[in-house]
Amino acid sequence: MGRLREVAAPFVVPGPSGVAIRDRLKGLTPRDEEILRAVGGHLGSLASRDLKTRCRDGLEHDSDRWAARKQALTCQSSSRWAGSITKTTHDQWALARRSQLAHIQSLQAGVDTITRRLSLPVGEKGTKQAPGGYRSERERFHKTRRLHVLEDRLERVRADRQAGRVHVVWGGKRLLGTRHHLEEAQLTETQWRQRWEASRRFLAADDESGKRYGNETIRVAPGGEVSLKLPAPLAHLANAKHGRYILAAKVSFPHRGDTWRDRIAANRAVAYRIHEDVTRGRWYLTASWTIPPVQTVPLETARAGGMIGVDTNADHLAAWRLDEHGNPAGQPRRFDYDLTGTADHRDAQVRHALIRLLHWARRHNLAIAMENLDFTGESTREKHGCRKKFRQLISGMPTGRLRARLVSMAAELGLQIVAVDPAYTSKWGAQHWQKPLTSKTRKTTRHDAAAVAIGRRALGHPIRRRTTPPPHDQSDRAGHRTVQAWPGTPGREGNRPRIPGPRTRCVPPGRGANAGTQDAQHRSGRPAEHQSWQQDSLPLSL
Repeated sequence: MGRLREVAAPFVVPGPSGVAIRDRLKGLTPRDEEILRAVGGHLGSLASRDLKTRCRDGLEHDSDRWAARKQALTCQSSSRWAGSITKTTHDQWALARRSQLAHIQSLQAGVDTITRRLSLPVGEKGTKQAPGGYRSERERFHKTRRLHVLEDRLERVRADRQAGRVHVVWGGKRLLGTRHHLEEAQLTETQWRQRWEASRRFLAADDESGKRYGNETIRVAPGGEVSLKLPAPLAHLANAKHGRYILAAKVSFPHRGDTWRDRIAANRAVAYRIHEDVTRGRWYLTASWTIPPVQTVPLETARAGGMIGVDTNADHLAAWRLDEHGNPAGQPRRFDYDLTGTADHRDAQVRHALIRLLHWARRHNLAIAMENLDFTGESTREKHGCRKKFRQLISGMPTGRLRARLVSMAAELGLQIVAVDPAYTSKWGAQHWQKPLTSKTRKTTRHDAAAVAIGRRALGHPIRRRTTPPPHDQSDRAGHRTVQAWPGTPGREGNRPRIPGPRTRCVPPGRGANAGTQDAQHRSGRPAEHQSWQQDSLPLSL
């Protein structure tokens, strides 16, 4: 058996640090849409040129160059628009740098995997921890060529990172590449052009605390009236004083509207963004602001009363409620979602599944335990080879989307999320819990058993169940403590009693002083979790 890796301790996930709400701009006149497209196109061109300047500065960028960039943009827009543009482009450059580092790590992992597999004989079997040699000489030859390709890419990306170069497209690389595959994307050139122009517009204003209604550039009054400060070259299009244009549409923000109105009434900072959904032909206004970090409760408080263990899968969430002793209670639950179709459909499916899960947890007033998943390094083609379906299965799991939505939605309901290490949960859950929880009227799946394992780890219990004592023909001679021992039983957590008389199996008298240690018998969970043995206070009624 291979060496088990260290299992990280569970922790309570902190709440969100910001809020974003959105409402549709209904009732816009054709003149309003024309003005929004003109302002967004003008500011988008300024942002595109500023992003080019920021990328050209690279690692030599400093506060003086930032000030020079803002000064160059101010005369073509305004001081506030220039501040929003420079901040956005700087954040875009920083995001590209982080993505570049992740790409380097992915390429390095691929190079290491191929190099290791090429060092093994053809046909050598692999292990669960690492793949073996390639299946044929033909596959080995093609992987040798791919190794040179990856090494060449890695060298170029490392040179770019060392020089501070990033490759960014204002509007998105994916949409730019779609221009060459219009038939596959089922788009006409006109439809693509509309999406491309909409994605390159810039209509976002940073928040300003202390200014009227929390934002001087895009201002939204308590009654829902929306107005924006026009850039200097477009000031002649204003329909109000001080170079402002008031839209005919009004917003109300049905979700969190009261909180938003309280903020703007106190002139607290609120950032706004206006964008067009070309597919639906609609305009939207998004308001966002930061909030103080949500105070998380201690882990012991979150464990009080039990936990709901949740196992994340490609098409559903498997959940099971556990009491404070780690025993499964009730029946397992399954929350399905369908991740096919458009991005909006997938997002709605994930949101509806989480709503059902959270409402169930709220009825029982329990925290939710989930795995701290990150499959970015687990879905590479070099690690899993020709197992294309398995790679697609892992890549299809919405881990990031689930994590972000679950934390924000749980904070609204006052529920706590406990993250646990995902190591061995599926394997040990199936090994120790799937068969005992299966009966004539209930078929327990591997995912249900994994949910139990996740919940027990979050509660601080070992995943392994207590078993019955060894039979009489072994050296314990029925002196072993049993699974039915109650908390008040004397010596329940102590060592086995010394049984007088002749010893069997060549064990001399007095050598059983540390017989209470269960590490040697807990092959799957105990050594890796490094936790004291805990006896369930209540027996399992199976």
